[in-house]
Amino acid sequence: MNPGKVSTLLVAALIAVALAAAPALSAGPALDKWKPSFDPSGAEYKCIVSNVSHPVIKGVYAGFAIRDELWKRTDGKIYLDYKPFSMLGGEVEVLNQLQMGAIQGMAVSSVASTNLGPRFGLINLPFLVNSFDKLDKFVNSGKLFDHFMNAMDHQGIMGLDITGYGNYGWATTTPVKTLADARKVKFRIAEAAVNQRLYKQWGLTAVVMPWPDVPVALKQGVIDGLDHTPMVCNITKKFEVAEYYTRINYAQGLFIWIFNKAWFNSLPEDLQKTFTAVVHDVCARIRVETKQQEIDQIAMAEEAGIEFYTLPDAEMTTLRRKGDAVHQEYAEEINRIYPGDDYKPENFLKEVQEYMEYSPK
Repeated sequence: MNPGKVSTLLVAALIAVALAAAPALSAGPALDKWKPSFDPSGAEYKCIVSNVSHPVIKGVYAGFAIRDELWKRTDGKIYLDYKPFSMLGGEVEVLNQLQMGAIQGMAVSSVASTNLGPRFGLINLPFLVNSFDKLDKFVNSGKLFDHFMNAMDHQGIMGLDITGYGNYGWATTTPVKTLADARKVKFRIAEAAVNQRLYKQWGLTAVVMPWPDVPVALKQGVIDGLDHTPMVCNITKKFEVAEYYTRINYAQGLFIWIFNKAWFNSLPEDLQKTFTAVVHDVCARIRVETKQQEIDQIAMAEEAGIEFYTLPDAEMTTLRRKGDAVHQEYAEEINRIYPGDDYKPENFLKEVQEYMEYSPK
């Protein structure tokens, strides 16, 4: 047989196999529990929105709440088709889909958001916005928060609001009570420049890894620690393998609700206003519920036998002091001004540090 013909047949066969397998691979977890109570087929406008995590987390569930409220307030004109559970892939690839307009929205984690919006890295800086109260203060800061939310405007992506998923610390397979213990751990961190620089400053081993890859890597011992929040670790069953948690509380985990600007601008003006109002109203409510959810999830984890620790005060001071170098290293990118920025501060990071009463000591 002609070698070229064999090659053509082989390629065709591979494509056929891939297409046959695609539905099974893309099916993802069932969303029956969160199905809408209405028939969305008659919607004039459809908005596909992605998230990587589990909708039991309040900050993730917000997508379904936005969907239902949007349907109600627009009289069925807009249907938000929400895809949590990494159904559309990891965050970096989904960000690219959003930028290209293949999907219309995303609740992107704060750690991954810096890939297209370096200014979003502000929220990952250690000990700056690292409690629920500080987050509330930042959200209510007016021009500072608005400027933060404009971080992806130059990429054709608009930021509307935020929900959260708690305070960051370390879930590990062995107890971490000191920094010496932490230096023996391989921590999974997100695909984010700020986090990579932070762990380098702390002198800890970091393994950059997409969130969907974490369960297998943790079970196989590729990593033995997670840089994440207790709420997420408990709900997504990471505590079944990593049975110890060290409460560092160095940053708040956020989901930033971002949307393709071209799609948003294609909506009639009245629907744009309704869409924006719904996102703001739902996010504000969910942020309140998230505070209690972290308390509840920690209590559930402790009841299940998960052991919680804190580092000695002197070692927390060390983390603060070393982490301040990341503030300085990342300042230029956070402070960069883009053509679409209405507010043009000379030193945005410094303004936020002063407003939040930040101290590295």
